[in-house]
Amino acid sequence: MRSAMRAVIFVGPTLPPRQRPAGETLWDWRPPLRQGELYRAAQEGPAAIGVVDGYFEVVPTVWHKEILWAMAAGIHVFGAASIGALRAAELAPFGMRGVGRVFEDFRDRVLEDDDEVAVLHGPEELGYPPVSDAMVDIRATLAAALGSGILSADIAARLAATAKALFYKERSWEAVLREAAAAGLPAATLAAFARWLPAGRVDQKRRDATAMLDAIRAHLATRPAPLRVTYELADTAAWQAARRNGQ
Repeated sequence: MRSAMRAVIFVGPTLPPRQRPAGETLWDWRPPLRQGELYRAAQEGPAAIGVVDGYFEVVPTVWHKEILWAMAAGIHVFGAASIGALRAAELAPFGMRGVGRVFEDFRDRVLEDDDEVAVLHGPEELGYPPVSDAMVDIRATLAAALGSGILSADIAARLAATAKALFYKERSWEAVLREAAAAGLPAATLAAFARWLPAGRVDQKRRDATAMLDAIRAHLATRPAPLRVTYELADTAAWQAARRNGQ
């Protein structure tokens, strides 16, 4: 049975608890998404599900098919900023709604690598403190510095290449500037950029997550009917087994 107009939101370090909208009963906050959790959330019958953060690498990632199942069950599914943007770019033709610049860049093949959104962070009980910086945030910050005249196009491109070459768990502005200095980039330019960085850096993932919440809020304000999809979900043996494991 479909519940009142509410949205389940899977989010963690991109929008930590202290930065989430308060005082609204619309949101049902959940930790970063693990495989099977979206299927279980869909069984609760929310009007919408929003996906921002999710686990990968050492924890099984959300199945595409559980998202397709949720949409086939009439639930509007949104994605942005992180794993949500990746899945939305892949499943937009089937009805998943992507929001934000990160989604658009993956949809348009400007970006392709999963490591663009990956970050290392601390535990939920500490508020998901960041340990590394997302490549998409680094790119957005470099674009802002270029637009502000802090960096030239050549230096911005070299800093982006330096950041991209780092393993995502080691990717931080401190590491980028250290590697750039070691590579011989102009010390005065790097120093000016470092002074600009605290106030000028862009958190594109957080902007996109906030935009997704705005989109869901506006969507649910219209009291939408259940989603109608154009596909028929194949009830394969593998999906039956996955559903048994996900219950």
